[in-house]
Amino acid sequence: MRAASGGSHFLKKEESFMYDRENRYRMEDTMNAGRLEYTENGMTHMAARRCDVLRISLSGAVIGLITQVNLPKQFYLDIPDARINKVGAVLMKSFANNTAEIRFLRLLTQKELDRIFVFSTHPAHKDRVLDVRSW
Repeated sequence: MRAASGGSHFLKKEESFMYDRENRYRMEDTMNAGRLEYTENGMTHMAARRCDVLRISLSGAVIGLITQVNLPKQFYLDIPDARINKVGAVLMKSFANNTAEIRFLRLLTQKELDRIFVFSTHPAHKDRVLDVRSW
């Protein structure tokens, strides 16, 4: 007991490969429409809710919800304007102002991120263009 309450516990030296060693990507402001899809009632009902993507990076996003919704821990995020379907996501934090921070289960590609910024209505992205041949 004394060693555990004293200075160093052996678990304090452990690091998580998923979160401690993961690269941090910078969040950029954006404004895109999104859709959350998740199951309710133990896999019997598929629900969808609209949201706004407020900030995004390669590994996560901050979304804004229109109403107070109890989000599940895992769900899919669709961004219909940019034609990005079913990106698996995990809820990290839910805030009181109807926003939530989420992490993606896979990294977005730079091509997908550029496509999101092209269809963004945020003033910082008004001059972004997309090469149609690379679509």
